[in-house]
Amino acid sequence: MGKTLYLECNSGISGDMTVGALIDLGADKEVLNKVLSTVNIEGFEIKYSRVKRAGLDCQDFDVVLDKEHDGHDHDMEYLYGHTHEHEDHHGHHEDHHHEHRGLKEITEIIDSAAMTDNARKIAKRIFEILADTESKAHGVPVYEVHFHEVGAVDSIVDVISIAVCIDNLDVDKVIVPKLYEGHGTVRCQHGILPVPVPAVTNIVTDHKISLEILDVKGELVTPTGAAAVAALRTDETLPKEFKIKKVGMGSGKRDYGLAGFVRAMIIE
Repeated sequence: MGKTLYLECNSGISGDMTVGALIDLGADKEVLNKVLSTVNIEGFEIKYSRVKRAGLDCQDFDVVLDKEHDGHDHDMEYLYGHTHEHEDHHGHHEDHHHEHRGLKEITEIIDSAAMTDNARKIAKRIFEILADTESKAHGVPVYEVHFHEVGAVDSIVDVISIAVCIDNLDVDKVIVPKLYEGHGTVRCQHGILPVPVPAVTNIVTDHKISLEILDVKGELVTPTGAAAVAALRTDETLPKEFKIKKVGMGSGKRDYGLAGFVRAMIIE
């Protein structure tokens, strides 16, 4: 019998928050590390640590990229400092050295990594959803979509890690009642976008995921987080009563003055 997972996304959801919560819930780090050591991408290492979010002890999962692959994902000044004169203070626009991978390349990476068939299926499903939403957002066919942010190394690692952890925990039902999101704007590869970003709005539209917009400026739901929910969710309604068997807390990296964690619970 598989287990039922309840994902509570009160301060949003991203790939790394999800992985952290699943590891905290008991997914085997050794199993994950073994798989990640077979992933055919260069330029990353994994760091696990315990951090405090809103005073609570959370598991942090960090894909540490070398200088060349760094996507500035957690650089708040870069993401939100649009109003300042010194917008280009890190020379962030030199993107020519990133390998822009398409779905085909990413599928090959997933296929060649040593994981179970179930984990492989989940990872591919998440990426298909991401490719689909990017294709809609930019008006190009799915096979022409090149992942920038998303295809950045950390997203590939996050997605594979989520898939491996879900499989390792033997989860077959996933309940996510809704996603909480912020508002405002965020900078990405293509310029400054409204929050929720188009990739996220497409995912929640296509997969009928409810949103609640909080009074917080910032991107709480990342495309990877939304795609993971879309791929994994089997139900949006919590049972009227349930027992919580185990709780895992995964921390986010960006500080929006919210609690900043995803809480994952095994329930019955």
